[in-house]
Amino acid sequence: MPSILDPNNTGSRVTVGSIDYTYPRGLNLQPTSPTHAALLAKLNQRIQESSREMQKRHSSWKTIDRTLTAYIPTDEAEEKVKEADERKPISIVIPYSFATLETLLTYMVASFLDEPIFRYEGMSPEDKFGAILLEKVIEVQTRRAKMAMYLHTTFRDGWAYGIGAAAPYWDKVYGKKTTIVDAGFLSAIFGSWMSTGKKKESKDAVLYEGNMLRNIDPYLLLLDPNVPVQNVQKGEFIGWIETSNYIALLERERNDPSFFNVRYLSEMRGTAGRSQYNKAKESGREDHFLISTGDSNTSTSPIDLVYIYINLVPKEWGLSDMNYPEKWLFCVAADKYILSAKPLGLNHNMFPIAMCSPDFDGYSVTPISRLEVISGLQGTLDWLINSHIANVRKSINDMLVVDPSLININDLLDPGPGKLIRMRRAAWGRGVENAVKQLQVTDLTQNHIRDSAYITELIKTCSGSVDSVMGLARSGSERVSAAESMGTRQSALSRLAKAAKVTSMMTMYDLAYMLASHTQQLMSQPLYISMTGRWEDDLRAEYGDVTRKMVNPFDIVIDYDIIANDGSIPGEGDVATMVQLFQSIVGNPLLAGQFDIVRIFQRIARMSGVKDLSDFKAKQQQLPQAQATMLPDATVQAEADKGNLIPVGGQ
Repeated sequence: MPSILDPNNTGSRVTVGSIDYTYPRGLNLQPTSPTHAALLAKLNQRIQESSREMQKRHSSWKTIDRTLTAYIPTDEAEEKVKEADERKPISIVIPYSFATLETLLTYMVASFLDEPIFRYEGMSPEDKFGAILLEKVIEVQTRRAKMAMYLHTTFRDGWAYGIGAAAPYWDKVYGKKTTIVDAGFLSAIFGSWMSTGKKKESKDAVLYEGNMLRNIDPYLLLLDPNVPVQNVQKGEFIGWIETSNYIALLERERNDPSFFNVRYLSEMRGTAGRSQYNKAKESGREDHFLISTGDSNTSTSPIDLVYIYINLVPKEWGLSDMNYPEKWLFCVAADKYILSAKPLGLNHNMFPIAMCSPDFDGYSVTPISRLEVISGLQGTLDWLINSHIANVRKSINDMLVVDPSLININDLLDPGPGKLIRMRRAAWGRGVENAVKQLQVTDLTQNHIRDSAYITELIKTCSGSVDSVMGLARSGSERVSAAESMGTRQSALSRLAKAAKVTSMMTMYDLAYMLASHTQQLMSQPLYISMTGRWEDDLRAEYGDVTRKMVNPFDIVIDYDIIANDGSIPGEGDVATMVQLFQSIVGNPLLAGQFDIVRIFQRIARMSGVKDLSDFKAKQQQLPQAQATMLPDATVQAEADKGNLIPVGGQ
């Protein structure tokens, strides 16, 4: 989570038995104090209100989780089938929802996760290069923090559950850094330092400083039920639940002065540290940070933490004398202990959480997802296929009517090949025609496979993941023309581009703003950036022909604007038409004077999917300057008569 800036923090030391703490801002947050009890009651009231609303969606989300797997828990009858012959098929989930989700995610990845993921521009001419440097710094952060991986999860949650959440925070990673230092000794004879060469030395250092990104499981998300998902920043609170353990929290308390009361958790065992609001396990979801389960007696027994940001009036909550709203962060462990209470102190004054809901309706807290819309069709598809499999499995088994008075029933039950079925003595000489009869089996599910094709077409139509987007050619007897293929693809991509534009406005814009604000406010060390990329020419023109430049925290304190993504992907446009236009412009001097041919060529390359076009640019060479030569008049006239010299402006 973001660093908290609280310069007016003053401690209040409280000792209870062998446990003593210095609480922030002069507050008495000892667990048995009235202040702690009143504050905890207000926090739990909001947590309970949000949890009750969010749990209404868990059953639908669990259905989505089932459709995204190929495994169905076997019932008693199918268990017997597998025990008899493990090769026989049983009920499965047809992974069409999974294929649909992969298609939707592929578009989002192609649209947003091409570097640089976040783009900026200066608000005024003097901010131009500061915005470029800011973009390059955040580009380094996105690579080191692997933000593309977390954004992929955010997009996936948005498509699958209707909401996804990404929480940016500022982090510092400490460790050892190897440096080269002078080696030697102080000479007692000469009284001076005698160098013997160089040596390696490891020193404590900050290995990384910058933005990080984390995902919040929708099952563990706590939204304000009074505001729709696109307006979470206008709500009173937002939070989430995560699971940790006593040792990890104790380590956190040692390194973070804003953490306290952890030692009161030392006696938590088994399920005593779990929160009543954590319904992820009941919904079939595994906890993110679960170390041990059950009635464990070790110190790593799970402890649920509720992190919640609240926009409050500190005076009304008994936190300070301020009469105006201020955003605070609280951490509650096991529904009983407050482990942290501090003002957020971030310049952007936002809840540092960005929501993703590509199919939002403008009014719901938890909108219906794209996969939830087709979940009924997915269930019908599963039933059609599984009922057909069950019928075939039944049909291939022999269904016989037997007269046990005529044959030896034990011989008939022998499954081995080449069997010999003996008639009973009383039936000898009477023939075998009426002893065993095969029942006629009618396959009532023979049309299910054909019907399933109709269901899959409906799923494609409803979800927008048609064949052309999936990379499949249309089936049919006639030849598919290029115009038909291009038109179908463009129509399908335009549907996905709508959802991508919504995600750009709702998710990526907020993330870009928070990352830039965190960097301007909290960056404390210089960082080297690469001069390559889309601003290479501008950077080299300003700072010279160098491969890297060091950016100081003061270089990026500028006014900036965010360049929003339009939701398009490489290859979406009509490349063939653009090439024809380019050729027409190049061949017409009048048009060539009106349009920038180089920029048109770069656009065609980007539409074709070329990402590294700048790597092929030739180095600009300095042309030799013209030199004036003084010649005698007779020589000049003689050369002019030969045609070797012409007057300035002459023909």
